[in-house]
Amino acid sequence: MTVTMDKILCATDGSPTSAKTVAFAIELAQRLALPLSFLTVVSIEEGEKPTIWDSAALLAGSLPVDKSLLIGVEQALKAGLRRVAAVRAPGSEIAKTIVDYAEKNSYHHIVMGSAGLTGAKRFLIGSVASDVVNLAHCPVTVVR
Repeated sequence: MTVTMDKILCATDGSPTSAKTVAFAIELAQRLALPLSFLTVVSIEEGEKPTIWDSAALLAGSLPVDKSLLIGVEQALKAGLRRVAAVRAPGSEIAKTIVDYAEKNSYHHIVMGSAGLTGAKRFLIGSVASDVVNLAHCPVTVVR
C-alpha cells in the first residue's frame, strides 16, 4: 500500500482546542515540507462559494477577515511556511462541509481538534471530529 500525502487541510474555529490544532498542523507541514491550508466553516448564504486566499495573496498582504483563519495564517508564515492558504467555506453541516471541501480539492490529510466531550454532553452536542473521521476519504488526525 502506498500512502500519498501532497497537502494538508487544517480545520479551525478559533477555539482553545483549535489553537493546539493549528500548532500541530504547522509542525506537521514543516516536517513533511507540504502545503498547508486552514479552513473555517461559516453559515451558508444562498449562492455563496468558498473564499480562498492562496499563498500569493497572503504574502502580498491580502489577509482573511476571519480571526480563526488569520491566526493560523500568521502563525504559519511566522514559522516560515510559504505554501499556505486560507479558506472560508459556507455550509450548514460542519463535518460534511470539511470533508466535501477536502475531497473536491484533493487534500490527502485533515487535521482538526476535538474538545474531548464524553457521555451526555457529546450526545447532546455531537462530535464534529467523530463525524469527519467517519465521512473522510483520507486520514484524519484529531488533536486534543
